[in-house]
Amino acid sequence: MKRFFVALIVFTVAGFVLWGCSTTAVKQTSAEQPTVQAQAAKPGESPDQAKKAVMGAPQQSTEQQSKKEAVAESGMEFSDVHFDFDKYDLKSGERVSLNKIADWLKKNEKSKIRIEGNCDERGTAEYNLALGNRRANAAMNYLVDLGIGKKRIKTVSYGKEKPLDPGHNEAAWAKNRRDHFVVITKAGAK
Repeated sequence: MKRFFVALIVFTVAGFVLWGCSTTAVKQTSAEQPTVQAQAAKPGESPDQAKKAVMGAPQQSTEQQSKKEAVAESGMEFSDVHFDFDKYDLKSGERVSLNKIADWLKKNEKSKIRIEGNCDERGTAEYNLALGNRRANAAMNYLVDLGIGKKRIKTVSYGKEKPLDPGHNEAAWAKNRRDHFVVITKAGAK
């Protein structure tokens, strides 16, 4: 009788385990399914090869796209200005980069720039948005002191939302504490 109850319990537990591990397939919704951009196959390349080439191609970050736009529009790649942890004062070495930007803006009087203030991932979103704003304004004020019209400079804070380096260490955080400069009106534009 005792063996019967032990066997009954073992089979019941085994039944629940097998029932809980059903093999029901999970269907992906269209929002979860990967998308492939349409791309014409190169001569001699099958559609499957073209699809693999698109799927395997690394996606560019918005930061990389932003840098390419700045270079394409200005003919110059501006260096980012970096900050110490929880600070927004400009270090002397970073002023050299700002002096180069000011020189370029003086030569390209119709050009306008956007200064994007960024922070590392530590701290609240609200605090980092405010700190990014103070960093962008520090760079703007320095450029204005060098004779660049304030109307030619826009500022925005991304806080911790656009990290340059996704790492979670001091080296990554140091890269992310920065002002990034983007040309928003080309030289010669109205």
